[in-house]
Amino acid sequence: MTIAVDFDGTLVTHEYPMIGKPIPFAIETLIKLQKELHCNIILWTYRTGKTLDEAVEYCSSKGLEFYAVNKNYPEEEDGDKDFSRKINADIYIDDRNLGGLPDWGVIYAVIKGQTKPVYDDAYILTKPKKNWLIRLGERLQE
Repeated sequence: MTIAVDFDGTLVTHEYPMIGKPIPFAIETLIKLQKELHCNIILWTYRTGKTLDEAVEYCSSKGLEFYAVNKNYPEEEDGDKDFSRKINADIYIDDRNLGGLPDWGVIYAVIKGQTKPVYDDAYILTKPKKNWLIRLGERLQE
């Protein structure tokens, strides 16, 4: 299985061009999927040049190595006959998905087949319900 994953907003918070704060369990989940299901993980991001190198190094320092970065396979070159900016993957994980980024625990369970995706009436993948104390705190901050 090939999984294409975004960086900013998906593995770390949005602070481009800087590296944001880690999103809890994102990198750990991908490493676990690599080990358990032998998934090929492709970093699929807007970043290029120095900012891309920094993102790859950040992930590497956390133990996440990518099968490929912004390409379909490691040897692919821009000049290849079949080169495409569209990554050929079985699953795309991106905070800009319709409905947003589910919790990484939900992502793991769906990919492992331990649960089916939960959709609301609009067919948007729904996030798990927040506990009432968190919801109360958010309302008090408004």
